[in-house]
Amino acid sequence: MTNENNSLAEKKTPSIYPAKIKMQITVIFFVILGIYLFSMYWTQKEMVGGFAGALGNMFTVIEKFFPPNLNVVPAIWGPMVETIQMAIIATTVASILTIPLAVLAARNVTTFKPLYYTTRTFLNILRTIPDLVLAVIFVGLFGIGLFPGILALIVFSLGILAKLISETIESVDMNPLEAMRASGGNVYQVIWYGLVPQVLPQFTSLVLYVFEINIRASVVLGYVGAGGIGLILNQQLGFYNYPNAMMIIVLIFIVVIVIEYISNKLREALI
Repeated sequence: MTNENNSLAEKKTPSIYPAKIKMQITVIFFVILGIYLFSMYWTQKEMVGGFAGALGNMFTVIEKFFPPNLNVVPAIWGPMVETIQMAIIATTVASILTIPLAVLAARNVTTFKPLYYTTRTFLNILRTIPDLVLAVIFVGLFGIGLFPGILALIVFSLGILAKLISETIESVDMNPLEAMRASGGNVYQVIWYGLVPQVLPQFTSLVLYVFEINIRASVVLGYVGAGGIGLILNQQLGFYNYPNAMMIIVLIFIVVIVIEYISNKLREALI
C-alpha cells in the first residue's frame, strides 16, 4: 500500500514547469546555441590569424616593456592623483544630480506618467552615449584638460546611477509611504522619512561602485585628451618610452586594486 500511495503521489505532483514553458526554454536554448556556433564559425579565421600574429609579437613587446622604469614614479604621481580627483568630483556631482532624476524615474513614486516617461527617455539617451564619445565631444568644446573629462564622467555616471537607483526605489516597501500619506504627510516628508531610510544603504553602495568604474574610465578618457594619467600614458606610448609606460600601467593597477578593496569593505559594512 505504501508503494502504491507513493506512486499515486508522484503522479499527482504537478511538474515544476508546464509543457509550454519547457518548449519555450528549449527553443530559446537552441536559438542561442545556434547563434553562438554561427558566430564561432564566422569569426574563426580572423581569430586564428590574429591570435597567431599576436603570439609572434608577444615576446618582442615584453622585452620592450620590461623592466619598468621606477624613476618616473615621482613624475607620474601628480597625474595619477588628478585622475582620482576627476573620479571623485564626477561621482559626487553625479550622485547629487541622480537623486531627483531617480525619484522621477521610479514608477511607484512618480504617478504623473508624462513626467515619468520623459525622465526615463532622457536617462535612456544618456546611457546610449559611450564615455569615450562624450569625452571627444567635450574635448572638442572645451579643449584638452581635466574639465572635459570630468563632464564626460558626470554624464556617464548619471545615466548608470539614475537607472540603478530608480530600480531600487521601485522595489521598496510602499506601506510606510502610504501610511505617511494617509496621516497627512506631504511629498517631501514622505520621501525623506519613508523612502530615504530604505534606499540609503543601496544608494551608498551604488555610488561607491560607480566611483570604481570612474577610476578606470578616467584612465581611458585620457587617451582622447581628457587629462589625467591616461594622457601621460598615451604620450609615453607615442614616444616609444615603453619602460615608462609599463611603470604607469603598474601604478594604475596598484591604485585600482587598493581603491576597489577599500570600496568593497565599505559596501560590506553598509549592506
